[in-house]
Amino acid sequence: MADKPHSRQKPRILAQEIVAQSRLFKIEQVQLQFSNGEERLFERMRGTGRGAVMVVACPDPQHFYLIREYCAGTDDYQLGFPKGLIDPGETALQAADRELKEEAGFGATWLQELRSVALAPGYFNATMQIVLAGGLYAERLEGDEPEPLELVQWRWDQLDELLAQADFTEARSVAALFLARKYLDSHPDVFK
Repeated sequence: MADKPHSRQKPRILAQEIVAQSRLFKIEQVQLQFSNGEERLFERMRGTGRGAVMVVACPDPQHFYLIREYCAGTDDYQLGFPKGLIDPGETALQAADRELKEEAGFGATWLQELRSVALAPGYFNATMQIVLAGGLYAERLEGDEPEPLELVQWRWDQLDELLAQADFTEARSVAALFLARKYLDSHPDVFK
């Protein structure tokens, strides 16, 4: 059963101010007034506004690729899908193909957008487009990674083992895994 569209009135923005800024983010203070008259001060992080992509790359119907890379936020190596920002002038699909070449060393003959997901929408305005890629061929582009990424091939019939991996914790990668599996289950001829 689908949810009905909400009919609530969005809060009115009374004031906005950038209170901190880095190379990647701005922290903005927002004074809001809700429809019931209540006022609150919120802080939110604003990204570049360009969006990002995450790529579930499948060399064949039985496998997909992951990468293992260092993550500064958790100070450890994590297993996840290739990902990156959409460059100015790129579409999400162009960015997905470029990121796949930079991080995994493959191009794709077909790309399918699956869904846009939000990262902590309560305080962060960033979105990521999940993309499924197939018809892979070897092609590497120079990326911005500080060290080579480890490419890991995984089997679709071993999802439980992947979900049990101590280094597979990124929520966006878990969401991408299930979105891709659902798409492939409902489109069994995609590799023909």
